[in-house]
Amino acid sequence: MTEKTKLNPISACGKMAEVRVAVDSDEFSCAVCLDLLKDPVTIPCGHSYCMSCIKSCWDQKDHLGVYSCPQCRQTFTHRPVLSRNTILAEVVEKLKKTGIQATTPADQYSGDVECDVCTGTKHKAVKSCLVCLASYCETDLQLHNKLHHAKQHKLIDATSHLKDKVCSHHDKPLEIYCRTDQKCICYLCMMDEHRGHDTVSAAAGRVEKQKQMGESQRDFQQRIQMREKELQELREAVGSFTSSAQSTVEDSERIFTEMIRSIERRRSEVTKLIRDQEKAAVSQAEGDMERLKQEIDELKRRHSELVQLSHTKDHIHYLQRCQTLPVTPEAGFGPRISVSPRSDFGNLSKVVSELKDQLENVCRMKMAEIHHPVTKDTVVPVLVPRPRAEFLHYSCQLTLDPNTANRYLSLLGGYRKVTGGAKHPYSDHPERFDGWWFQVLCRESLTGRCYWEAEWTGAGARIGVTYKGIRRKGWSDDCGLGYNDKSWCLSCSSVSYFVWHNNKHTVIPIKPSGSRRVGVYLDWAAGTLSFYRVSSDGLTLLYSFTSSFTEPLYPGFFVHSSVSLCMLG
Repeated sequence: MTEKTKLNPISACGKMAEVRVAVDSDEFSCAVCLDLLKDPVTIPCGHSYCMSCIKSCWDQKDHLGVYSCPQCRQTFTHRPVLSRNTILAEVVEKLKKTGIQATTPADQYSGDVECDVCTGTKHKAVKSCLVCLASYCETDLQLHNKLHHAKQHKLIDATSHLKDKVCSHHDKPLEIYCRTDQKCICYLCMMDEHRGHDTVSAAAGRVEKQKQMGESQRDFQQRIQMREKELQELREAVGSFTSSAQSTVEDSERIFTEMIRSIERRRSEVTKLIRDQEKAAVSQAEGDMERLKQEIDELKRRHSELVQLSHTKDHIHYLQRCQTLPVTPEAGFGPRISVSPRSDFGNLSKVVSELKDQLENVCRMKMAEIHHPVTKDTVVPVLVPRPRAEFLHYSCQLTLDPNTANRYLSLLGGYRKVTGGAKHPYSDHPERFDGWWFQVLCRESLTGRCYWEAEWTGAGARIGVTYKGIRRKGWSDDCGLGYNDKSWCLSCSSVSYFVWHNNKHTVIPIKPSGSRRVGVYLDWAAGTLSFYRVSSDGLTLLYSFTSSFTEPLYPGFFVHSSVSLCMLG
């Protein structure tokens, strides 16, 4: 043992721990190939690479004309000239000669805590020293104990993060727990800045904390069981929904198939009716045409006889022959045939076309009736947050829109509070409410899941949401929150709650009980809008609307005295 080691044993332990750092091959590895540097070059940002690796990277960027460092991403508009870093090359060569580069992670100890003194292959640490802030294997621990036999070094079971177990002010082990400040301290801290505080040993503090953690674990377990139950319920609901959808699809397919077959039968009947009528008419016409041909032939024959007779010079023969020949063409022939100038099925085509229009109208009306139960009545249950802390995950920061405020409203507190009162000379704006509708909307449009809270004063207020297209001008009820199909709201007073939509209201059988804060939770995709009474006891559900929202929604307020948007944590 050298004299230097005898005089400064702590320094000797530090030297042993520093050996690993001095020859750490990771410091001389290329970030591209992850091997020791070969022909090392240093680029302008200070990082070093194998010459072939960085050249290959930049060759791929030539077409872009911009080059960057693979590690820090600093860019260079001109491709830097690469020169071999001779000093770094010498260091790498020395590392290769020592054989350190052959040490791979597979050769090292793979446990949680390694010996800080071992060089090369790391051995398992058995103890850690809170004075030296180092961990030792069995062999190096013996050396440590020999060096510090006269000192009271604090040894504990091997552990990592040793610096976290030593006081940063006094470099003493943390052995005391301060209940007052909820932190671990050393003995000197207890005599100094923590004098008079409620303190216990670290072991006793752990027992107390472990008891609290046990309660937390039980809470977590209960929450896990509750969520697993909800998950199972949701799975069952989805399974039931899917099964119902499949069954309904099969039923609708069967019914539509029957409808199609029925129409096909009707089509065949109409086609047969037309063809039968066509066959009968054509058959009759063909008979008449044959008779007409025969009559024409007979008339031609008689006409020929009359022509021949007219040329005879024998008067007696002429007179005798005239007695046997008919003198009129109609003699011996049937009645005349009358042909209709329009013998087609135009009326039938009109009737079939009217039938098509009627079927389309019926289908259109029935499809509207089908759409309602499909979109409104068959909704899979949605998991809605229940504790207020869960709602706060969806909290949104809202601000009031001055362009929508009625002239009898004042906006305060960075557009987060509105009060009723004197008239203001606000400029005309197409989105401003006028008349007796003392209303204002928020600037933010909402979709997705959103939660916010508002607090009202005075006689009451209306808190709700609306589509942007709500009417703004005039005295009509179409302007009021809840009085049309574009808005939904909760009406609050000191004695009752109402909800309004499409000019229909529902009385809420829950009393305000002194609380004037309202929480609003919107799940736009699921089509739910819920209002809650917020009190020291938590949230009380007042009412939930279910609708198929088709546009973004804007929070809005009808104000008697004042309404404030609450800051959420």
